[in-house]
Amino acid sequence: MRTFIIGDIQGCYSALRRLLDSVGFEPGKDKLWGAGDLIGRGPESLQTLRFFSSLGENANSVLGNHDLHFLAVHLGIKAPKTQDKFAPILKAEDRDALVHWLRQRPMTWMPDANTLLSHAGLYPDWTLAEAAAFGQEVERVLRSDDWQELLATMYTNDAKAWSQDLAGHERLVFIINALTRMRWVTTDHKLDLMSKSGLNNITTGLYPWFSHPDRRLREDQRVLFGHWAALEGNTGQHNCIALDTGYIWGGKLTAIEIESGRFYQTGSV
Repeated sequence: MRTFIIGDIQGCYSALRRLLDSVGFEPGKDKLWGAGDLIGRGPESLQTLRFFSSLGENANSVLGNHDLHFLAVHLGIKAPKTQDKFAPILKAEDRDALVHWLRQRPMTWMPDANTLLSHAGLYPDWTLAEAAAFGQEVERVLRSDDWQELLATMYTNDAKAWSQDLAGHERLVFIINALTRMRWVTTDHKLDLMSKSGLNNITTGLYPWFSHPDRRLREDQRVLFGHWAALEGNTGQHNCIALDTGYIWGGKLTAIEIESGRFYQTGSV
């Protein structure tokens, strides 16, 4: 058995299948994980969701910001953006089943005690185990009858630092932002959710989360993440592995085989 993690697919199902064919993926034997944003700007979001959900326990994905945005659009809380390609899902006969499947996805995944997968990465104040535990707080609400209220309140760009004293929706929204939207973190540990540039355009007082001087990630641990296409797969940190290499923007779709650490990619055709 092999386990593959795929960077942001964003509804590019044809590219996903090319990549899986190139690695000889065996659906009944190998495991497949997404790094979040299974759906979004690509034209085949419906096919992507159906494929992942059809594989049962052999496929899973952490939730990304585009996945959560789709759930809010489904509920009528948010209007679709011009670049969203959600219409085929919203019109599909199996829409409710696909929405239910997406709501059950985790915020993080730990294949072992020293490895974490999340869409955006690891907030510097948190350990791997803390990130997983905080993610479970969000998961419980998304899977409950209160999920609509959470999605209605999750849209905020307020710059906040983490505190264990955060409670209620303010706490859950911070966790969502840290696990699905984070890129830059200020010196005093606040999330800057407006900056989306790569490492060649660093603003004074901002650090990429993986280079923050106060980060608690140990050298013998690793974080796998998507979300930040502008990095082009480069973090400068051996244990922070960026899997979103911008296929939707004309780059490549990237996979890593967990057991060997080997990378695979496919470009556009």
